[in-house]
Amino acid sequence: MERSTHIYMQILGIRFAPLSVPMNRRLQTLATAAWMFTITFGAILGFVLAVYLVLYWKYWWLIVIYLFWVWVVDKDISECGGRPRRWVRKWVWWRYLRDYFPLHLEKVPFVELDPKRNYLFCAFPHGILSTSAFSAFASEYSEFRSLFPAHDPRVVTLAQHYHVPFYRDLALSLGGISASAKSIDYVLSRPQGGHICVLMVGGAAEAYYCKPGNYKVILRKRKGFVKLALKNGTPLVPVISFGETDLFDQVEGPILNRIQERIRRWIGFAPVVIIGRGFFQYSFGIIPRRCPVTTVVGRPLDVPKIENPSHEQVEEYHRKFMQSLTDMFEEQKYNYLENPEEKKLEIL
Repeated sequence: MERSTHIYMQILGIRFAPLSVPMNRRLQTLATAAWMFTITFGAILGFVLAVYLVLYWKYWWLIVIYLFWVWVVDKDISECGGRPRRWVRKWVWWRYLRDYFPLHLEKVPFVELDPKRNYLFCAFPHGILSTSAFSAFASEYSEFRSLFPAHDPRVVTLAQHYHVPFYRDLALSLGGISASAKSIDYVLSRPQGGHICVLMVGGAAEAYYCKPGNYKVILRKRKGFVKLALKNGTPLVPVISFGETDLFDQVEGPILNRIQERIRRWIGFAPVVIIGRGFFQYSFGIIPRRCPVTTVVGRPLDVPKIENPSHEQVEEYHRKFMQSLTDMFEEQKYNYLENPEEKKLEIL
């Protein structure tokens, strides 16, 4: 439900926003809708724009040169640490996006990161659009710089993003890197330290379980990240976004779920049918609801450096990480959730 201190008008069961809503809040809604539109349709628009410019623009040859750069010269950049641009991460739109919910980043007490080491942040839950992870680690308007001043974040996203004209440049500028073992290993193996990989371990499939108050995460069979951590001796850090699952509801059904899963395997993300709010009313739509979300960084789980970890070693530290994540949820839920006794973390 939309959590707002403003009075709304209800007509025929629909809760409309009053005309007196301040301009600042309207800009927050616009920024959030624009961000969601970009995340959802940016890849398609990137391809369409490139085709249009090649066919109809006077300087079509510039786009051909650009495409050659994207697909031939610069094609591996997303697997070699990316190319963040701080000025893009400081766009004012990200501040409006943060304040819409609002979104915050915190850490549990006494957590300090060694500036000479790299870390693998394992973020849960994925949610519909990973809203909290984006704000916390891909923009300069979160508390990241004050909490972890000696580290630079890299957010792991779908590999196909980095083959799409224009859209890939935005993803790279925001600190994105490809979701591949090679890409993650490149960042974690940097000898000077000071790097953080942010990985949504559950991936797009976790979006199917995104329901208000529901904390189901996909982890039990996801073990590749543990092997990468052991290979590099990189601490595993549990990260939980409390409130992420409250931003949307979704339409469900067995037939719909089968169709969604087939589409997800083809395009890489879960095409859920979301229920949010609209621009001028709070009852339905595709814009996220105004619900506070706090992303909490937990205590690092230290792992030894083992060049070729055995199956048993991977299993051992995978179990330890699952326990660490569960303990953190049980400890921190009382600080951020309503009716915390009723909330449980379910690991699938």
